[in-house]
Amino acid sequence: MIKKLNKILLKMFNLERWIEIYQSIRKNKLRAVLSGFTVSLGILLFIILFGLGEGLKNSYEDLFLNGANNVVFVFPGKTTKPFGGFKSNRRIEFDNSDIEEISTQFGSRIEYINPRIDSGEIISYKLESYSFSIAAVAPSHQYIENHVLMKGRYLNEKDIKEKSKIAVIGRLVARDIFKQEDPLGKFINIGSRAFKVVGVFQDSGGDVEESKIFMPYTTRQQILMGSDKIGNIALTFNPEIGASGAVKLGNDIKKYLKEKKSIDPTDPSGLFIRNVADEFERSMQFAGVLQIIVTFVGIGTLIAGIIGISNIMVFIVKERTKELGIRKALGASPSEIIKMIITESIFITAVSGIFGMVGGIVFLNSIDTGLHQYFITRPEVNIGLAITATIVLIIFGVVAGYIPAKRAAQIKPIIALRDE
Repeated sequence: MIKKLNKILLKMFNLERWIEIYQSIRKNKLRAVLSGFTVSLGILLFIILFGLGEGLKNSYEDLFLNGANNVVFVFPGKTTKPFGGFKSNRRIEFDNSDIEEISTQFGSRIEYINPRIDSGEIISYKLESYSFSIAAVAPSHQYIENHVLMKGRYLNEKDIKEKSKIAVIGRLVARDIFKQEDPLGKFINIGSRAFKVVGVFQDSGGDVEESKIFMPYTTRQQILMGSDKIGNIALTFNPEIGASGAVKLGNDIKKYLKEKKSIDPTDPSGLFIRNVADEFERSMQFAGVLQIIVTFVGIGTLIAGIIGISNIMVFIVKERTKELGIRKALGASPSEIIKMIITESIFITAVSGIFGMVGGIVFLNSIDTGLHQYFITRPEVNIGLAITATIVLIIFGVVAGYIPAKRAAQIKPIIALRDE
């Protein structure tokens, strides 16, 4: 057994054969460079294109999993069908019990839940009046909207319980109302009531988000004569449930609320769900289609490389017809000739493929942080895939060398020596 292995190793690492290959490549440098370039370019383009496709998918995933992008919004509507003893055109309303029951029923799949009541009232400070968006929310709103405190504090559970008349304002609200003053501890009038400013926040959403004022939702309900009604509901889902789990969560909440509010299951207008996961899935499908297209283009470049080296190997064999004839006349067996040509083909393909693979990976790493403006994040390729693609190219390089080598090995020496 050991002797057989030694024979196989000796055949694989035949020094004379490698010297012949070296001399052949050295003698025909341009031919070797061109054949190697074709292979390198094929694997290089495949890796770069596939990596850019992955970068596009990474951007969608980051956008989806980043803070307020894993949100389900629930809005009340107006029924269009009679159901459960109720007439059509009934306006649906949410109340505090809906928040409690959603938290209880779906708690394991929810991170934060926030009731919201929007209002439009005049804001005044000293002798000046202003018009900013006002909303009554819960403390969880800070995490759902990714508000970052610049100074002071946000709403807390004590504010909700005590129905405190306090307000958290956006950066632009603080700038326009208070100018150079420190807004903390100051009172602003919202409608006819005074609210104490306890915090200033900023938001990556820009000017629109930073032009808002927030108060406790229970305070707003008290102003509305003790009502327990809320405008809409926003909740963030646990990222661990994934996009498909988030879609299911949205559908489950919709079904639950329709049953509770006696809305026809087929009524499209009773209530509305806006689930970012739906948008994410569509985006990921779009990115997946793009990556499939890109992958096919990459495979096309690989095929072009295979065809290129196949053509070059045919030319190489044709060019060396006389040499091969002399070898056969001197006693070289057809298998020896095939091994020689295939070994040269493997060498050129393997070295060029490795250069292309390394070049593609290095290129992707070098542009890692320069493509954010094109919505491409962390362009990368799985090292296993890169190696597999290179091995496939090498295998086809063997096939490309074997076909002309087999034909050359079948030529009779006398015919080969007469070849012009």
